[in-house]
Amino acid sequence: MKALLVTHGTRGDVQPMLALAVGLREAGHEVVLAAPESFASSAAEHDVEFAALDEGPNRLMDDPVVKAAVDGGYRGLKGKLAAVRTARRIKPLMARVLRDVGETARRSGADVVVHTPTLPAQHAAEMLDVPAVLVALQPGWVPTSAHPCPMVPLPRLPRFLNRATYLTVSATLRAYSGVVNDWRADGLGLPRRRRVHDLLHDAAGRNRVVLHAFSPQIAQTAPDWPESVHTTGFWPLRSGSWAPSGRLAEFLGGGPAPVYVGFGSMAGRQAERTGRIVADAVRDAGVRAVLATGWGGIASVSSPDVLVIDQAPHDRLFPLMAAVVHHGGAGTTAAALAAGRPQVVCPFVADQPYWARRAHAIGVAPVPVRQQDLTATALARAVTAAVGDPALSSRAEQVGREIRAERGVARAVAVIEEAAAQ
Repeated sequence: MKALLVTHGTRGDVQPMLALAVGLREAGHEVVLAAPESFASSAAEHDVEFAALDEGPNRLMDDPVVKAAVDGGYRGLKGKLAAVRTARRIKPLMARVLRDVGETARRSGADVVVHTPTLPAQHAAEMLDVPAVLVALQPGWVPTSAHPCPMVPLPRLPRFLNRATYLTVSATLRAYSGVVNDWRADGLGLPRRRRVHDLLHDAAGRNRVVLHAFSPQIAQTAPDWPESVHTTGFWPLRSGSWAPSGRLAEFLGGGPAPVYVGFGSMAGRQAERTGRIVADAVRDAGVRAVLATGWGGIASVSSPDVLVIDQAPHDRLFPLMAAVVHHGGAGTTAAALAAGRPQVVCPFVADQPYWARRAHAIGVAPVPVRQQDLTATALARAVTAAVGDPALSSRAEQVGREIRAERGVARAVAVIEEAAAQ
């Protein structure tokens, strides 16, 4: 079997698919990972064949309007207008990415196309006349009456309205229907069609296979999901032979286990302010910290109790920490869970508030501290609770054992094999 894996976005979108590519290869299959060009070195590190896609909307990560939308700088009517302007700018960038997806699919000779919702690669699968499998990295793509859509910030609603909340996600996808239909006609040689935005059904209306790449240990599942939906557990990517550098190793050995602080690719407009808040909170909580500046979001700080690094593999670094302070991305949440460490979640947007609420609900984190409410006092209080509450530590260790016992990638590979065979 030859599988074409297609994804786009930041590390949280690409890394699980890279883990799946490794799993497919180890199961004896050929695999090509199509992702933004900036991830070519990551694929090479794991010996995965790579097809570069245009960076597309990733180019907007440093845009002031996008940064303001991420950190809540625009509200009300101004926020809605900013969202409209951003969508207009994304569409031509998406067209470039879709062009590359079509060209990659033609060259791939794939027997199955596996993709995340960031790209409608099911249409490339239709061109090849092969099955398409959708990978959801967070709940919210498959409607249910059991709970409202986790990706939509809504007030508490009556249960009978739960399924209707998923229409918001559908409407967001529908906004790009014109670009996708143009791609079908001009790039793939397929006829235009209605409901081109529908990720969950093929052209004949049949349920498509969906892989939920997250753990039921933290995410809510639903009894009314169709049998085509498989919740496999998280897809961790093994980082190989990494070891702390001399400076990091010296810091780790120079005192009690520190707290990790990092907000991933959530590059807000207030990096300097966030850096000061972190430094003050670390001092007030009486802890040491490893601060990962990453792709923006936190400026470097100067403090003897804070070691600043760019980044490090979470699966190796987190087990060495006393607690993990992060933004609530699915991948970072999964790594902190697997490490068995208490968490402090400071969510920005999208699915992050959901993971923050769930981490608190299952007892591995104190009440979330939203980025809009982030102060040194609030962060210090949360960090103190995370490192000082024995119940949180015990529960985090228990959940960590359960997460590490999951075989998410292996289960996903089995589902893909069955889909391709059919």
